Amino acid sequence: MTALILASTSRYRAALLARLGLPFSCLPPAVDETARDGETPAALAVRLARAKAAAVATRQPGAWAIGSDQAAELDGHALGKPGTHEAAQAQLAAMSGREVLFHTAVCLSDGTRHLEAADLTRVRFRRLSGAEIERYVAAEQPLDCAGSFKCEGLGIALFEAIHSQDPTALVGLPLIPLCGLLREAGFQLP
Repeated sequence: MTALILASTSRYRAALLARLGLPFSCLPPAVDETARDGETPAALAVRLARAKAAAVATRQPGAWAIGSDQAAELDGHALGKPGTHEAAQAQLAAMSGREVLFHTAVCLSDGTRHLEAADLTRVRFRRLSGAEIERYVAAEQPLDCAGSFKCEGLGIALFEAIHSQDPTALVGLPLIPLCGLLREAGFQLP
């Protein structure tokens, strides 16, 4: 069986991939995630997903590597991972009562072939008070999440609506298109 490697150290992505029942390992991709000048959030997600998959695939000949990346977009600008409580609170305050776009890309690469897909998820945040934001950030510590929330946890309480073709995309790995890419690469799935 061909080896499958998740080019990520994200426990969220690993938990999603485990749902498919395929054996896999994880390796850090060691890719610079800095946006390029003028790069849209959608283009950033696609470029980084491909770069992550390619970086791991070239280190592991004969294996298929899965790279995925997500960029949150508000008013045409990418929102990164907050890193601090203050930055997370500021992001959530800026998104309060607004629609935010989440671009999630996935790439499956063997080092020469790159099979890619992307998902666009629209999240409508409800109006959030400063106290609600503070309680949420203290409770869930979403400092390593684009957009400062964990939709698979308490973060779901921050929303009015989610519109997407793949509910797993918002967590960081769109499984519906990934299944198609895996089938195209010869992996056996139901």
